[in-house]
Amino acid sequence: MRMREVGAPEYRWPAKALHWTTVVLLLIVLPMGAVIKFVKDEVKLDFYAVHESLGLVVLAVMLVRLVFRLLNPPPPHDALPAPLRVVAGAVHWLLYAALIAMPVSGFLATNAWGFPLRWFGLFPVPSPLGEDKAIAPLLSAVHETLGWTILVLLALHVGGVLFHHVLRRDGTLHRML
Repeated sequence: MRMREVGAPEYRWPAKALHWTTVVLLLIVLPMGAVIKFVKDEVKLDFYAVHESLGLVVLAVMLVRLVFRLLNPPPPHDALPAPLRVVAGAVHWLLYAALIAMPVSGFLATNAWGFPLRWFGLFPVPSPLGEDKAIAPLLSAVHETLGWTILVLLALHVGGVLFHHVLRRDGTLHRML
């Protein structure tokens, strides 16, 4: 592992690539989800299809990230006080969980409403759940709640990055650059 600034070891390049790929995808898919109900009816289904297709890309990236992280634990950050390590770890694991559950709940909700997915219009994605209008509102509520949860967790994550970079100046940000 290479070192930067105050000697904090960096993340490996696959972890960095997966992290920044997730960031780019979230910068697209989260705003799409926020405005989807305001999209004109004549393009709404296409908008949903792109949003949901990108959501499945997020799911795939997050599953790869999870496997990579389990097989390659992040570099230690011993200079960080234990309480901050616990908070950072909790935010990271909650983000992983939410970013996996979010596309799953959205995919299942869309199917439950009666709209099966054709991934980017190319091929159908099988769902374990068919049309079920009784459970669809619950799945939609879970999906929306996860969206807000992810925004809060991202705010905490970015706040932590700024805390480390601006106030502590401890090189934490450079571990992921």
